[in-house]
Amino acid sequence: MTTALNTENREYIAWQYEQLNFWLLGGLKIEGLERMRVTLKVEYKQVAVRHNIDLYNNDSLDKLVRRCAERFTLGTAYMATAFSILINLLEEYRLEQLKLLAKEKEPVKQLTESERKEAEQFLCQPDLLHRTNELIGQSGVIGEENNRLLMYLVFTSRKREEPLHVISLGSSGTGKTHLQSGVGELMPPEDVIQITSLSENAFYYFGKQELKHKLILIGRAIHKEQLAKWAEEGFDSEVTLNLAGKRVWCGTIKAVRR
Repeated sequence: MTTALNTENREYIAWQYEQLNFWLLGGLKIEGLERMRVTLKVEYKQVAVRHNIDLYNNDSLDKLVRRCAERFTLGTAYMATAFSILINLLEEYRLEQLKLLAKEKEPVKQLTESERKEAEQFLCQPDLLHRTNELIGQSGVIGEENNRLLMYLVFTSRKREEPLHVISLGSSGTGKTHLQSGVGELMPPEDVIQITSLSENAFYYFGKQELKHKLILIGRAIHKEQLAKWAEEGFDSEVTLNLAGKRVWCGTIKAVRR
């Protein structure tokens, strides 16, 4: 008997193929259609095999098929058929979830014609930076006139192909988070991603284009020793950010010292 995927618990997806039972421990990553890495539990008559695998890797899949066939005393063709059906079901499920996510995304706010004209007039007037800084203060970011303006300019550079980056350095309780969150609230909400802490694999959960032109606000240092190194080297330091042994970003850090 072949059943549909049981996705009531997205972190514990279940499926049955005759007397074979499959579970996806930790669920299925929706983004990244070029791979299908999962942690599988396959069970047959109370005998289980657990394995972490990319189901799109033919060599790894063939090895798992043979391992399960040997462990369960079943034919490899039978096991291969079960895995093939499972992969097809998972592909359909993932595409359905992507469609739902696309519908759930809030539409980007478009300026009205009057708002656009008002913005253009504001941009064409003299002392643009001074007037912008005054408006930042009126929004509730009190004091820190130089730092708040610098941070605002860095945040708006997210729309450029080579955006700027900023680290706010200072002792605990000196208002670093308040400055960052206050200026961050002046950006469109759909462009802001808040991260309170960052694991080594965090960026793998984002799609290829998901972070493009986004403002990522990280509230805690990834590695304290790395942050101390940046601070010691001074401003405009050329740095490379490595996660899980892979270079994910290289550029210039603009440090705001408090």
